[in-house]
Amino acid sequence: MKSKNLKFGCLVAAIASVLTLAACHGARADQAAEAPPPTKVTPDVDITLFAVDHPEQFPLAAAVKRPASSELVVTGSVTPDITRNVPVVSLASGRITAIRARLGDTVKKGQLLMTIRSDDVSGGYSTYRMAVADEILARTQYERSKDLYEHGAIALNDLQVAQDTEDKAKIAVDTAAEHLRLLGNDPDKPVVMVDIFAPTSGIITDQQATTGSLVQAYNTPYPFTISDLSSTWIVCDVYENDLATVRLGDTAEISLNAYPDRVFKGKVSNIGAILDPNIRTAKVRIEVQNPGFMRLGMFVKATFRGQTTEMHTIIPASAVLRMHDRDFVFVPAPDHKFRRVEVVSGDLVADNLSLQEIKSGVAPGQQVVTNAIVLDHVLAQ
Repeated sequence: MKSKNLKFGCLVAAIASVLTLAACHGARADQAAEAPPPTKVTPDVDITLFAVDHPEQFPLAAAVKRPASSELVVTGSVTPDITRNVPVVSLASGRITAIRARLGDTVKKGQLLMTIRSDDVSGGYSTYRMAVADEILARTQYERSKDLYEHGAIALNDLQVAQDTEDKAKIAVDTAAEHLRLLGNDPDKPVVMVDIFAPTSGIITDQQATTGSLVQAYNTPYPFTISDLSSTWIVCDVYENDLATVRLGDTAEISLNAYPDRVFKGKVSNIGAILDPNIRTAKVRIEVQNPGFMRLGMFVKATFRGQTTEMHTIIPASAVLRMHDRDFVFVPAPDHKFRRVEVVSGDLVADNLSLQEIKSGVAPGQQVVTNAIVLDHVLAQ
């Protein structure tokens, strides 16, 4: 009986195993049916590579090395040379009765600028006339004392006192006369008006006086300021990171925004010792001769030419293709193809505008297509 039960148990276990294997096989078959098809890998397409039928129609040129001085381009403005600013100082206080020049006028040295009615002049003439009267009396007393001394009527001390009084009276007359001359008047021609003349030639760049206004002697603000604009300053802001490339005595090329085609030469005369804490820049001053149309406040572009030499890569300017605010060139590739390469272009060569500097992307000796626009047009067809 036990033997039959054992055989029956073995049979049941065998049947269960067969069913399990069949179920697993069916599950695997279902999974294989539902699985995605195998991935087909295709080679990557190089979108910068282009094939043409006749590559010989597009001439090539080799990039070359060219020595050039280091340069830095910044912006600035025209300011006056403060050593050439001359204030017009009135030595007499009073009220302005007439203005003979205005802001912006070009004046010559000795030209009449304004006239002042001054009480200082009236007081000066009064002092001068009293000094003259005192001197006449002192001279008369001295001559009388001298005559009396010669006849033994007075002592030597009395004569010396009279002579001292006469000498002091002469000094008072000379002092009063000089004061009138400093005020711009002639002691022999009494007037109450004072004429103010231009102390130098130039352009009136500041005016703080009008007809009827009051003027205080030696006080600011001055009625006029005359500037000699034959030489001006260009003041530029140079960032902290670029200061190492600028040195005293460096040459700078100046171009005005109003006259971009005209270039002027200048020299760096000062590099500011104080850095602006907000924008991290220092003031750099360039001295330049004014060609005549440079006006104060004009915006300029200054290009500093350093004293060190750098090697730049040069290619034909026509080889550069400007597209989507980026620059590209075409270089030859195997199998009659051309590759489009992005580059960082610089400025045109000053002495040959058909050449252009390349800062990166092309190495010296590498060949490029000389006319990138034509090739790009052919590829677009």
